[in-house]
Amino acid sequence: MKKDVLVQQLVNSYGNWVRTDCENRQGGTGRMTKELYPYTSLFSPIQINKLTVKNRLVMAPMGNCQMAEETGRPNDKMLRYFFARAEGGVGLLTTGLIPISHHIDASVTEKGNFSYFPRIDGTRTNFMGWRDLAQGVHARGSRIFIQLTPGLGRVGNPQCLLTKFQLPVSASLNPNFYLPDVPCRPLTDLECDKIIANAGQAAMDAKVMGLDGVYLHGHEGYLLDQLTSPAFNRRKIGKYADWQRFGVDLIKRIREKAGPDYPIMYRIDLSLALEETYGDRMDTVKTLKHFRNGRTIADTLDYMENLVKAGVDMFDVDLGCYDNWWLPHPPAGMPAGCFLDVAKVAKEYFAARGVKSNAGLPVPIVAVGKLGYPDIAEKALRDGKADMIMLGRPVLADENWCNKAYAGEVEEIRPCIGCQEGCVNEFVEGGHPQCAVNPRTGFEDLYAAEPPKAEKSKKIAVVGAGCAGLNFAITAARRGHKVEVFEKSDRLGGKMNAAGAPLSKYDLNNYMQWLFAQVKKTKGVKVHLNTPVTTEDLKAGEYDAVVFANGSREGQPKFEGADKMPTAEAMHLLTHPEELPADAKKIVVVGGGAVGLETAYWLATEKQRDVTCVEMLEYFEDGACTANRGHLIHYFEADGGKLINCARVLRFEAGHVVMAHNRSKAVPDPYCTWTPIIPKNVENPLAPKMTNEEVIEQIPADLVVLAIGNRGDDRPFLEAQQAHVAPEVHNIGDSYNTQRPGNMWQATKAAYNLAVRI
Repeated sequence: MKKDVLVQQLVNSYGNWVRTDCENRQGGTGRMTKELYPYTSLFSPIQINKLTVKNRLVMAPMGNCQMAEETGRPNDKMLRYFFARAEGGVGLLTTGLIPISHHIDASVTEKGNFSYFPRIDGTRTNFMGWRDLAQGVHARGSRIFIQLTPGLGRVGNPQCLLTKFQLPVSASLNPNFYLPDVPCRPLTDLECDKIIANAGQAAMDAKVMGLDGVYLHGHEGYLLDQLTSPAFNRRKIGKYADWQRFGVDLIKRIREKAGPDYPIMYRIDLSLALEETYGDRMDTVKTLKHFRNGRTIADTLDYMENLVKAGVDMFDVDLGCYDNWWLPHPPAGMPAGCFLDVAKVAKEYFAARGVKSNAGLPVPIVAVGKLGYPDIAEKALRDGKADMIMLGRPVLADENWCNKAYAGEVEEIRPCIGCQEGCVNEFVEGGHPQCAVNPRTGFEDLYAAEPPKAEKSKKIAVVGAGCAGLNFAITAARRGHKVEVFEKSDRLGGKMNAAGAPLSKYDLNNYMQWLFAQVKKTKGVKVHLNTPVTTEDLKAGEYDAVVFANGSREGQPKFEGADKMPTAEAMHLLTHPEELPADAKKIVVVGGGAVGLETAYWLATEKQRDVTCVEMLEYFEDGACTANRGHLIHYFEADGGKLINCARVLRFEAGHVVMAHNRSKAVPDPYCTWTPIIPKNVENPLAPKMTNEEVIEQIPADLVVLAIGNRGDDRPFLEAQQAHVAPEVHNIGDSYNTQRPGNMWQATKAAYNLAVRI
């Protein structure tokens, strides 16, 4: 098994970093401080080939799925999305992946030759959209590269087998990521040659359309990575059995077609980190067995040097692939600056060997991975760990991140919370990129940067000071309404206080502090804490509108023997950690949804308790972003946590919990993070049939933490509507989303949508 010491150290550190001295630094929390202002390094120019970029900030490729017409022509939604980030001051924008393998990789095109990706191949009709995009970005003072991908390969949608009767493709006979029982056929050398030819043509088209450079999507286990890593490329014959050959030939063709001066950027993982992540599972898990012997750091650096010789001008470098998806998509629980040491390795290698681009310039290394904290980003550049900083989710959360950082208005930057629900999970589910804290993201074509002033100022009551209530109040007040917020507890934030309590949820804590500051500074908002209100109170207040954002209610089921076992409610315990008994060494968390799994993770990693999490359904945190749930599950297990799915808690007895556990062979492995949960609207004809084979089992416990039974509470709204407490009565957030409360993304969108039209 091939392991790198540095990669192993990094992978091991991404779960238990909370136990270190970790405040506001690389490898720890990130805070929105400005101790290093002015940011002279972030806002200095840099030359890439013949192109000068005004600052060191790069917008990451946040996949522009569903942001184009079905022909692939970029639409107004996509243009406005990028224009907002250009206006926000980003020096270099990059698009999401643009396939160049239509009719070769069956997964990139849908039935009928429709595309959910933007396309640059094919027609002058598509060219028009790219030309408009380039011109609009330039008019706003930024540069833009187009990210080209040879394809999705084994990480593409296997539905092409059902809709087009074509197998997904890969470098070798690899299992599909989503449905491992579906094989991916190996590409022929002729097909590889055709993709390389397509890349050269796409680069030339991009240049003529005015785009500033091309960016190769060679990381994360997509098709280019599959062809250029021996973990995926196990070909024995043909020219592409040399795992470096495809990538090097690809760059040579682009350089030949686009000329010597056109910038070429390449995204690469320094290591897939599969051996370092899964250890002995690489020998026992059917899927992972195929992917041993990936590139070592030395292999990757040698390949990168050969890519430079072929024509690459710059790189951004990360870790991981789809099979450990939390690495290339670091979620909330990952530490700040998690890949800075990866960038440093590449930068130092090139410096030591005197590697220069064909233009005779040093090869810039772009750092990626949770760098949306201005001080940490600036320090990385000053310390020489990278040459540029890539921001993806931070500039979705606040399109003006760069302008605010430049002006020293760091406290005004709306922080990303790392949930990945709108930006990543949404397009997995079938939508387009959005953001849980920025309701304009992906809707810049519908919402103006500043909401219009209200035609008539209204007196509005808001019931509840959680995410939905506060976001509504801020926007409505800025439009000229007079808003009173009534909160029955003694603090702002609602359920966010519990969700943001673990140290690993520092991103959410940052957002809460920003949100509270916005409430405080917004004229027209008055908050009443410790103030429950009744229907009669609201009617007596003579409001023009009443908005219910009162959230959810706990409805914990009663268990037999509850008097024989100490219990605590998860949300309460998170906000009152001092009530965690010191002698509760063995803890059982009942409920494996978002609250339950995050509470179990907190108890195991931060409180270092022996924790078992029990879930009645097949999957833990079903519906969450694959990267986020994978990170929690992997590091919970690494800290000794135990997961039991398909198990019903029956009763409590002194010293243990009694449950009925389904031991059917069809029950999924609860620790599986190498295969995702399939969306509910996608039928898996190969799934084993579930049978009920319950056995009674006992789990030792000193304390039971209950994380089940939360339901959105729409009763106050329905009562107020019936009583006609005001001319307008509205319901948003968890009190509306009664079946699946806790979705900040939906709450924020609903709050903003109402606030701009009321």
